[in-house]
Amino acid sequence: MATPPCILTVAGSDSGGGAGIQADLKTMTVIGGFGMSVITALTAQNGLGVDGIHAPEPGFVLQQLRTVLDGFPVAAAKTGMLFSAEIIEVVEKALQDRLFPLVV
Repeated sequence: MATPPCILTVAGSDSGGGAGIQADLKTMTVIGGFGMSVITALTAQNGLGVDGIHAPEPGFVLQQLRTVLDGFPVAAAKTGMLFSAEIIEVVEKALQDRLFPLVV
């Protein structure tokens, strides 16, 4: 049996499960990948709307990203909600020299 490719999502968490990392991880599983995530924001939401958003410090986003990149052979990655300019900057710097495909 072949090892599934490691696919990374860098995005927000949708507590309602219909978008963000939850939807990305479901999709990765269906296509046969091993899904991994870096959470850039937490939301309080459901099918009626978003009630709140909380973002981690950019340094913690970077720590998540470096830890995943150091520990897994990432085959591809995608970004979703990056929430702030500071989070966009740390993600860009961490991914700029990577050789895997990146969907933005």
